[in-house]
Amino acid sequence: MSLTHMPATRTDSPFASMRGHHVAIHVPDFQEEVRWFVEALDFRVIHEWPYADQQLAYLAPPNDNAFFVEVLGGGDPKPIPKPVYADLGDSLRLAGLHHFCLNVDDIEATVAELRRRGVHIVTEPFELPVINRRLAFLADPFGNLIELAQVLG
Repeated sequence: MSLTHMPATRTDSPFASMRGHHVAIHVPDFQEEVRWFVEALDFRVIHEWPYADQQLAYLAPPNDNAFFVEVLGGGDPKPIPKPVYADLGDSLRLAGLHHFCLNVDDIEATVAELRRRGVHIVTEPFELPVINRRLAFLADPFGNLIELAQVLG
């Protein structure tokens, strides 16, 4: 199986209507996380709302209305100690949700602009031929990893 030859879709599945929509990140500082996504990654605030003692927001990439990052703040979250990763290999030591991925057209230009904006680049761009991608990893202010992927021609 490969990314260029996908298996047939399963339109007969009772779950055939499933589509990706968002990932959620619960952070200790809602405003800081929203500001970071808006200023560092040019995300757009799609919607904000309160829920119980929390504040939530859907954020979307600059040119994508099909995928959101949901930021959850408040609720007195108990922090899970997150290490500061030295590199991608270092980050693979821990189990659990690892990252989410954003596709980009030019990973070198994207990483250069992120670096100019002061974003912490965890892993410099590298090629992974087995999936025909060039990848890089960055971290938000709370250590959550985001992968960038460029499909190679």
